[in-house]
Amino acid sequence: MAKQTIKWLGNSGKEYTYWVYNIGTSFKESPANYVFAKETKPSALQPIYIGETGGISERFDNHLKMPCILNNGATHVCVRKTNDDKKARCKEESDLIENYHPVCNGQ
Repeated sequence: MAKQTIKWLGNSGKEYTYWVYNIGTSFKESPANYVFAKETKPSALQPIYIGETGGISERFDNHLKMPCILNNGATHVCVRKTNDDKKARCKEESDLIENYHPVCNGQ
């Protein structure tokens, strides 16, 4: 279970609160937005890949971008479970990508 949260700022200025987990954590089924990030110093995370899913319980091992995510030093996955529909999740994903330009979203 996550013990800390992080606020990611969208390009729009909207803040999104995510729970921070170690990579490899399993999740119960839920639609969600997620951010793979690396710890750059204690309690400071840098986004490497930002995404959305209709089912966060899916294993990330087979994620298309996982080689890029791991090669760029991801240490955590930040998750915001939501009941939002796909359109709203994609809007949040785009808002965050436009602000942070994560290395693995651009490849």
